[in-house]
This record gives sequence, structure tokens and C-alpha cells, in this order.
Amino acid sequence: MTTTAPRVPTTYARRLGLFDGTMVVVGGIIGAGIFLNPAIVAQRVGSPGLILAAWALGGVVALLGALCFAELGARRPEAGGGYVYLRETLGPLPAFLYGWTLLLVINSGGIAAVGMTFASYAADLAGLPAAMVKPLAIAAIAVLTVINYVGIRPGATTQNIFTVLKLVALGGLILAGLTLATRGTEASGATEAPGPALHGVADVAVALGAALIPVLFAFGGWQNANFVAGEIREPQRNVPRALLLGVGIVVATYLLANLAYVTTLGAAGLAASAAPASDTMRALLGPAGGTFIAAGIVLSTFGFLNLSILAAPRVYQAMADDGLFFRWAARLHPRYRTPAGAIVFQSAWAVVLLLSGTYGQLLDWVVFGDWIFFGLVVVTLFVYRAREGRGDGAAGTADGATPEAGVATAGEAPFRTFGYPWLPACFVLVAGIVVIGSIASNPVNAVLGSLLIGAGVPVFLFWRRRLV
Repeated sequence: MTTTAPRVPTTYARRLGLFDGTMVVVGGIIGAGIFLNPAIVAQRVGSPGLILAAWALGGVVALLGALCFAELGARRPEAGGGYVYLRETLGPLPAFLYGWTLLLVINSGGIAAVGMTFASYAADLAGLPAAMVKPLAIAAIAVLTVINYVGIRPGATTQNIFTVLKLVALGGLILAGLTLATRGTEASGATEAPGPALHGVADVAVALGAALIPVLFAFGGWQNANFVAGEIREPQRNVPRALLLGVGIVVATYLLANLAYVTTLGAAGLAASAAPASDTMRALLGPAGGTFIAAGIVLSTFGFLNLSILAAPRVYQAMADDGLFFRWAARLHPRYRTPAGAIVFQSAWAVVLLLSGTYGQLLDWVVFGDWIFFGLVVVTLFVYRAREGRGDGAAGTADGATPEAGVATAGEAPFRTFGYPWLPACFVLVAGIVVIGSIASNPVNAVLGSLLIGAGVPVFLFWRRRLV
């Protein structure tokens, strides 16, 4: 009688190095925001100094977030990132609502929106008719879905190429802005019109607070490295390094880009611009400059699109593995070792949102949810530390899960956020302020978004009943 060996479950393969992880961080942050959001910031603060101060302050907050996520990634270097931390500390419901919101709107809606931005600029560059924009966006999503389906290595290589190219494009803008500034100002006809009337420290603080909201949304995205932590080599060293290096690169790039905008267009010209990057390059180099930056936006949005398709399905796979999503989504492809079902499902849902045209409105409703979960994920660091202090183990979980081999346990976290507990507490406070500011600026959207997030509760209960 012959016996068959038990089937070994397919697991993620650690195929990404430090450079790959860093490019995931940079590519996950830099999308279209730095090309557009500076105008909103300029409108809210009005002076060159305050414009740069707002972006510098946003950079500090992003670095605080990266420090906190670096320790979390080193403690629990598993695929799924924030979902795993929330499940283990605050329980399965908050974790599920995070994944639910990510899938339903934040990431899938972001794929649809960025896909359309990519296709609009690409069609314009290629001279294609407007009717081709949606088919081109869908084609881009399909191509990148296939690339990421067949392995983390092809997806990461694509990410590396397009992240480097977007940095080159931004580097060209920065170089032109800082070396040809006088010519650009004369060509654009920019003048320093009076900005918002700011009287005293209170007015300045309120204006900076308002400007910080679009700045912080432009800085969001570093969490993608934590999503793919299960596929990074030497994660307890490389996840923190990738986060800090990546965010540092983005902070420097954003500050220099805004310096180029302000130097070229002036604060008033920047505030009046509908497309700051294009206006800056056209002022400096004429039509060729506009074409250059349009190509840069195409590269940037395509890379961001790839990263969105690559990273988030690891969250849905972890949810499914916990029995809180379709079981087929829990399985990794036996050859490619990717969450193939989750990748396809996410892209299909993004295409549905794209075709329906609802993605923009849905994103407006739940955009504050991103920072709710940023704040909650950093709260999990306090829980891990408290358990560590009690000797419970950093990986003690709400549902009895045990850590995988090589995952940090009590006293073993190789990276620890300095300034604890004050710096993580500052980040949570800022996240709360951003959420409150978003709600105050559009309470109707906040109510609708809360209902959308809350709709995940009965879905969670449905999946939980199936586990019993």
C-alpha cells in the first residue's frame, strides 16, 4: 500500500529586496497629487513661505507614520499589513472594515480614478479621441493585472522601472524650475497678488491646518510596503529601511518640486493654476516642457496604478484566509505564489466602478476613511507595546493566531520607533485632526462615507456566521 505525502500549502515567496521595497513606498505615495494638489495648498495659505512650510509639515507627519509602520512591519512582517495588526490587537471587526473599505472604494476606486487620469493624459499625448480614454484605462488595468498575476517579481520590476522614470520626470521639473526660474516667471507673467488675509498666529495655524489636508493625502501610501512585507527578504531589517528611505525620498522630492513651482509661478500664479506642473514647464520650456511633464504624469500614474494592483490584494487574501471573504481568494497560485483570485477580483471591481462612473463620488465619500485607518493602525503599536510590557508576546492575537517562524515576539522587535509614546501619539492626533477637518469641510460626504463603511458590519456578520 502506498501513501501520499501531505500536501504542503503554497506560501508567499520572499523575492523582494531593499530597493524593491523602497520603490514600493515611493511608487505608492507619488501619483498625481504632487502635479495637482500644490495649487490647492497655495490657495489656502497664499505665501511662498507658508506653502513650503505646509509641505514640510506634511513631510514630518509622513516620517512619523513611516517610523510607526516600520516597527509594526518589523514586528509582524506578514502579507496584509494593517489588516493583520488590527486583527491581532483591536479584533476582527475593525480589521475587516479596513479591508472592506479598501476593496469597496479606497483602493478599487483609486485604481479606477488613476486609470482614467493615466488614460486621459496618454490619449492626449497620442492624439487619440476622447472615446478611447475608457478603453485605454481598462486595457492598462488588464495588462497590469496580468503582470501582477504571474508573480511578485514581474510586478515589482514594473514598479521599479516606472518609479525611477517618474522620479526622473520630477527631477527634470525641479532642475528646470530652479535653474530657469527668472525666465519662467517672466514668461508666465506671474505676479504676487495678495493671498488670504492672515492676521496673527491663530490665522496662520488655521490656514496651515486647512492646507495640510491635501498635503497629507498627497503623502499617503507608505503602507503598501507593509502589505507586501511577507514577500520582502530579511523583512525585520528591510521593511523599516524601505519605509524610511522611501518616505525620505518623497519628502525631498515634494519640497523641491514645490520650490520649483513657487520660484517659477509665484504663490499667486500657483494658486491660480489648474495644472501647476504643466504650467511650470510650459512657462520654462514652452510647448516641449508641457509635453515632457504630460509624459511624466503618464509614467507616474501608470506606476501608481501598478502598485495599487500589486499590493492591496494581499489584504483581501488575508481576510479570506481568516474566513471573512470568499475562500478561493485565500488560495495562492501554486506556480506564481500570488493571491491570484484576489488580484483578479479587485481589478474586475475597479473596472465596474470605472464603467459606472461612480468612483469619483465614492472616493469623495470615504477619503477621510483612509486617515481613520492610518490612525487606528498606529494605535495597534500601543497595544503591541503594552502586551510586550506584560510579557504576553508582541504577536499575541485577538483570535488565537500564533506568529510565523522568524516573526518578532516579546523583546525581539529589531526596529523600535524612537520617541515612543509621544511621536506615535502625535501621529494619531494629526490623523484625528485630518479626519475632523475632512468631515467639517463636507459633512454630507462624511455621513454617506460612514454609512458605506458601516455597511461592512452586516457583511462581516454574514461571513462570521459561515465560520460557525
